[in-house]
Formats: sequence, C-alpha cells, structure tokens
Amino acid sequence: MLSVEDNRAMTSVGAETPMGRLLRRYWYPIAGTVELEDEPTKEVRLLGEDLVLYKDRSGGYGLLGRACPHRRISLLYGIPEEHGLRCVYHGWLWDAEGRCLEQPAEPTGSTFHERVSNVAYPVEEAGGALFAYLGPKPVPLLPHWDWLVRDDLIKRISVHTLDCNWVQVMENSVDPMHTEYLHALQTVYHRERQGLEVERAPGGQAMLHHIKIGFDLYERGIIKRRILEGQTEEDDAWKVGHPVLFPNILKVANRGRGSYQFRVPMDDTHTLHFTYHTADPKPGEAIPERVEVSEGDVWDAETRRFRVATNRDLAQDVMAWVTQGPLMDRDQEHLGESDRGVILFRKLLNDQMKIVEDGGDPLNVFRDPEEAAYVDVPTEHDKYVATVAGGKRVDFGGGFGIFGAGTRTSYPPASR
Repeated sequence: MLSVEDNRAMTSVGAETPMGRLLRRYWYPIAGTVELEDEPTKEVRLLGEDLVLYKDRSGGYGLLGRACPHRRISLLYGIPEEHGLRCVYHGWLWDAEGRCLEQPAEPTGSTFHERVSNVAYPVEEAGGALFAYLGPKPVPLLPHWDWLVRDDLIKRISVHTLDCNWVQVMENSVDPMHTEYLHALQTVYHRERQGLEVERAPGGQAMLHHIKIGFDLYERGIIKRRILEGQTEEDDAWKVGHPVLFPNILKVANRGRGSYQFRVPMDDTHTLHFTYHTADPKPGEAIPERVEVSEGDVWDAETRRFRVATNRDLAQDVMAWVTQGPLMDRDQEHLGESDRGVILFRKLLNDQMKIVEDGGDPLNVFRDPEEAAYVDVPTEHDKYVATVAGGKRVDFGGGFGIFGAGTRTSYPPASR
C-alpha cells in the first residue's frame, strides 16, 4: 500500500517531477517507419507533451512541438521540405533542431526568424521503429536491443493506446502469479463455456501451480524466476529467468522467438503499449523488408467488454491494466507475500529517481558506443504450450503450460 502522495510521486511524468526527470533519461519508441511512408506527419503524445513527428523529403526525421510558434496552428498538417517541415498557415519553415529557417511574409533582411524557435527532440531509427529522446544533454546512445537490430528475423509491430498510467502495466510484469488465473484459468473457463474440450492439470486446476517465485536485481533491471509443479531450479524459467528491463521494457521469449514490450508513458493516465514482435523464418521463407504496424483489437463494441476469451493481442492483460483505473488507487490495495516483485520494482523506481536527483545516470542509460551497438538480453527459451483433447495445441499467451509441462522446445543461443 502506498500513500496518495507517494503514489502520485511514482506515477507523475511531468518534466518538473522526480519521476518525469528520471523518465526523460530514456529513448522511447513512438512509431514504425512504415507509418510515415504514406503520411509523412504523425501526432505524438509523450511524457505529457504534444508533438508532431515528420519525415522530410531527404528521408530525415524530426520531432517538433505540435503548435507552430507563430499562430499556434498544428504542424500535423505541415508540408515536408527537403530539410524540415513548413507550416501551412504562413509558410514558416522549421528544421529538426527547432530553428526557424524561413518566414516568407517578413521583410527581406529581417532577422526575426533567428529570435524564435520551436520545441525539438532527436529521433533515431532502429529495426524499423522510430525512437525519441526528450531529456537533457548530453544525449545518451540509443540501445540496440538484440532482436530489434537482427536482420535474420521476421518482425512486426503492434500498438495499443491504454487509458491508464504506465506503472500499473509494468507492475504486471513483475507479478508472475497472475499467469495461473488471468491467463490460464480465464482461457479454460471461456473454452468450457464454448463447449470445447479442455484437459485440466492432474489436480483439476487450469494450470500447474507455482511452487516458487524469485526476483533478482541485475545490471539491466530485474530477473523474475519461477518453478511450476514438476520443475526444478535447473529449468530455464528459474535458471535463466525472465528479464524486466528498467524502466519500461519486458522481453518475452516463446516458440520461434518472441517480443519486446515497450510501455511508453504518454502522460499520467495514458500509455502507448508498443510491442515489437519477432519470429524465426521458416525454411525458405523470405524476410519482408517492411516492418508492418497494426493496432491491437481487444474491445468488443457490441458487448462493451474486452475480448478476454484468449490473450490474443494481449487482451487479458489490457483488461487487467485498464480496469485498475486511469491511475490505480494504491492507497486502497492490499499486497501479499506473492507481490514482492511489485514491491521490488517500486523500490527500484525510487532508488533510480534518487540517482537522477543526485546528478547521476540511472540504469540502462548508455554512453559506450560498443555497449549500445548490440545489447544481448538472455531470457528463458522454453515455451509451455497447452494441449486440448484431440491433440490440438492452444497457446493461451502466458508463456507456461495450462495442463502440465506440455511440449518443451529448446532454442540455441541467439546468434548475431
């Protein structure tokens, strides 16, 4: 349980708040490059700021304050030039540094353009995704997370705009116990309601129970570990574990590769959930040049409920995150022993905020080019898959088997 004041301090992302100052030390994915191919401008809300992302005619990217400093019209409707974005209201031209290059209606020889500027932030591309940095200089290096920059994987991006604060999304990632119920039990429940055969675990439960969970701090954040019935500490789920990268990334391994889930704080009560999916190509399968982007489909407008029969598009997780409210009332919660991962994550947030307040670099701020060029993130490579009667496999999205150890597939270490 947190006080109202402590909860607000942990979840406020404004530039002048302790958490906002911490969050501005990191790069955030804000779009796929493919999104700017057909429409070269895109509105972005990030860390409480309204911005416009654009691609100019030379192929460069920029991120500017949404309102033109002249008459405050939205630059979403701006026209990309060879270098920069031109406001359509009076033709003022802005470059990626926020400098005004032209003011066509001003007198010849005027230096007025030298005395106005726009908000501007750096943008970098990696793996078909565009990342932005809103913090102080010197600008840290964009970390190239392993799967993000490998060229031997099939990739795609899916996004959700969540009506909730980013911290409650991250807390779910250090709460392994929810897998038994939010994913396993709920999926079995809906399958039974649909009249589908379901084989339960030997004890009648929907999934093998957790008998042990553990959490360790490491140089990138937190490693969470678990042992299900019938497993030992020699299984990957304990021995290797599952990385939660500070402050806002979960890496998930599954059959045939996995994903990075970036939880991007838009403001205090909205989060962009940016999932970067990867897959090993099948023999002879070509790797597409484009990394496509899609929106998650988790809401049923007719029933006015989330589509929680499976965890497709993270529907079960999204339901849990969003129904906690725009900003979870942590002064009303009651944490138990199984919530120690949540407690550890909150402590880590507070510790890193203090480091920033003292003038230091928090976890995962990269300054060494060699280190940032390829960041290997080990994770468990076993995927436990449910099997219904008749031999059909059902992956309920939780990463662990519903009915037993299921089918284990081991993968060799990721090659560069």
